Amino acid sequence: MHMDKKQTHKKQLLPVYLVNGADDLKRATVLSRLRDRVAKEGDLSFNYDHLDAEHADAQSVIAACNTLPFASAVRLVQLDGVEHFGSADRELLISYIAAPNATTVLALSTQGIAKNTRLYKAVAKVGSHTIIDCSPIKRRDLPAAVRSMAVSRGTAITDSAARCLIDLLGEDMVALDSALSKLSLAHRGSDPITDNEVTTSISRTAEVKPWEFVDAFAARNPRKCFYLLERLPSVSPFALLSMCVSRIRELICTQSLLKRGEGGALAKTLGMPAWRVKNHRMWARGFHAWELRAALCSARDAERSMKSGGNPDQVFRQWFLGVVVRVDKDSASRPR
Repeated sequence: MHMDKKQTHKKQLLPVYLVNGADDLKRATVLSRLRDRVAKEGDLSFNYDHLDAEHADAQSVIAACNTLPFASAVRLVQLDGVEHFGSADRELLISYIAAPNATTVLALSTQGIAKNTRLYKAVAKVGSHTIIDCSPIKRRDLPAAVRSMAVSRGTAITDSAARCLIDLLGEDMVALDSALSKLSLAHRGSDPITDNEVTTSISRTAEVKPWEFVDAFAARNPRKCFYLLERLPSVSPFALLSMCVSRIRELICTQSLLKRGEGGALAKTLGMPAWRVKNHRMWARGFHAWELRAALCSARDAERSMKSGGNPDQVFRQWFLGVVVRVDKDSASRPR
């Protein structure tokens, strides 16, 4: 009997929620579930107000909250973009939250409000479950999230296909969910969705990040380097050269640590979190030590050429291609 009371308490609707975070899909999912819960109490067509902070003020929100429900125990008021409220409107809203109407659920949806703001603290005081975190999933966790989303749609997707989808669409969870819906409807058979299905069905909308090029450079993948370079029109060759040189130095340090049997100290030595250096060992093993030293020397020469009249784009392309393309060990001219 005691357990039933606890479960009932957990399911009880609270008078205020802050759905807080930049993940649009999470927020949409949370708000949809909240509407479903309120709909069980009565007809939402008579008991639901959806307002936007860019076009409404706090007084209209409070008036909607103080409206009595019709043929229902509770009504729902959803306010989007509360971060756009000015200080005066926020203060009025904070005053309402201090003594909210028990027959209304106020759902404040926002791209992000800091924990140290008065509004955030006011909502947090209402109850321990009033703040619903909708922060974006970290990039490194996205492939697993995409695979999980695919399973929820009754299909599966390979890890490489999930990463390919993220490369094409970026970190927009709504876009990723929509693409998975499209892929799962077109997919046939019980095998997972593959890279080929993703690339033939989904168009790129995300801007390539410079670090993606640097990762392809470190992996000695010239084909991917050229592919990504064509999608980096706003990044200068000087910036890319500098980033590649930094990666070369990191790989030189990695080789040195591995040689001394101190690979475990890599993240600390480079001053980076562990997830950022997880591929450094593999990349470092893909180069001879003399190749990395030669790459640093040739980078210096390339920068001089770029600054003294040479075509920066052409010089950079020639330089990185000379680094990433593997040279036959016997025919290479090694610096001494």
